[in-house]
Amino acid sequence: MSSPVDTEKQQTRFEEAASTTAGDTEKGSAYANSTTGLDHQKGLKEQERRILRKLDVVILPLTALLYLSAYLDRGNLGNAKLQGLFSHLLGSNDTKYSVCLTMFYVTYIALSIPGTLLAKKWLPSNSIALGAVIWSTAAACMAGAQNYPGVIVCRLFIGIGEALFGQAVALYYSMWYKKDEVGKRLALFIGAGVVSGAFGGLLAYGVQHIKSSIDTWRYLFIIEGVPSFVLAVSIFFFLPSRPDKSNYITEDERTIIHTRLNEDSLGEGHTGIDWNGVKRCLTDPKSYVFAIMYSAMNLCLGSVSGFLPTIIKSLGYSNADAQLYTVPPYAVALVFMTLVASISDRLQSRGIPTASVFAISSIGWIILLTVEKNLHARYFATFCCVIGGYAAIPLIMSWVSNNSGSQSQRATGLGLLNSVGQCLSILASFIFPTKEGPKWIKGFGVNLAFSLFAMCIALGLSAYFRWENRRRDKVEGPPPPKGTVLDVIKLHDLAPGFRYVV
Repeated sequence: MSSPVDTEKQQTRFEEAASTTAGDTEKGSAYANSTTGLDHQKGLKEQERRILRKLDVVILPLTALLYLSAYLDRGNLGNAKLQGLFSHLLGSNDTKYSVCLTMFYVTYIALSIPGTLLAKKWLPSNSIALGAVIWSTAAACMAGAQNYPGVIVCRLFIGIGEALFGQAVALYYSMWYKKDEVGKRLALFIGAGVVSGAFGGLLAYGVQHIKSSIDTWRYLFIIEGVPSFVLAVSIFFFLPSRPDKSNYITEDERTIIHTRLNEDSLGEGHTGIDWNGVKRCLTDPKSYVFAIMYSAMNLCLGSVSGFLPTIIKSLGYSNADAQLYTVPPYAVALVFMTLVASISDRLQSRGIPTASVFAISSIGWIILLTVEKNLHARYFATFCCVIGGYAAIPLIMSWVSNNSGSQSQRATGLGLLNSVGQCLSILASFIFPTKEGPKWIKGFGVNLAFSLFAMCIALGLSAYFRWENRRRDKVEGPPPPKGTVLDVIKLHDLAPGFRYVV
């Protein structure tokens, strides 16, 4: 932490900057309020909008398509289960199926922090593309699996690839966009995962009707894995790397982007891994509280991605129709997630929207737990559960990103979300055994408990950040003027002038 002398000097600079700004406004108002001054401001805003459109037209589609393919390749085991893999390779053994689901998370959890830090050390576009090549290759190889160990090996490699990708994209966005621009873009990014749930169900429904001597589940892995590999290779060539390195932008655009990032103290450039930032994250209790909340969300997500077709089938549908009826819950979750993330960005509020999502999820699990015979109510409950599994992801990821002072702290914090936050995803693999359906009291009850717990964490974190911001206002005075460069590289979120997003 900074010494009292450093804090006093920093605060003096804040006051001088504020005074200068106020004075310049008075003395220079003739220009600032003139037609020329207003035209200049309008022109600058238009330049920023044009640059954002230029970035969005490449960055968002490419990363969203990657997430779509990642979730198809990760979650297609649930669809393949109903198409014969469960009986052909796993001997209709629930434990073997749960272990196959779990193997993905073993490598995903172990390598999430190193994988995200690699995006900080290396060009993020290259590290993300490398991860995509690994997981897409493993996913396509699932089509050739001949036994239980073969499925396990492929799932392990899918986890390795996605460890280099998932949280690295959130870090990558923070290298290009300001704090109030990240949430809705992460929602569009995560939205591709929601689309994958809907698209995966439609695809599985179509594949189910293929008449061939080859098992239909093998077609499913080929159809989803091969295009993912082609996309992964294209990322090497077309995804912009970093503002200071990318050839996609001009020098004038580079200057404007760095100026915008500096307004939020995000413009570090490429300084490699700052191990003090890593240490700050790993020794900060808030990092683990965020990860526990994220883990509760992942319990719901793991339950949805692994067992939603099975849960819907228990409502009385055939295998093929169950695949089809997974589509509407994902579609509604996509719309809801995009809307709530946009509102969260506009209000710069993360805690209340996050708690609201977990409240909706809790309603879904309560209905599934307590209503047995009303199939329409139970189907409605799946909508609530899918919303809980997805809509909190961009909110929590942007909350961690916004409240990390430096890129290395941010990279570690986002990686920690997976390293700790995916632990309950493993639990999700074991709480829906076939013999306990269609009630699944254990599965529904555990999800309900953790959804309520996560809701309380979100409200508690929001209250804490509000208190801490007020405390810093009392110690340091009002927050510094917008655009003041904070010493976040050395002091991270403890830098004088830094305020948390609540």
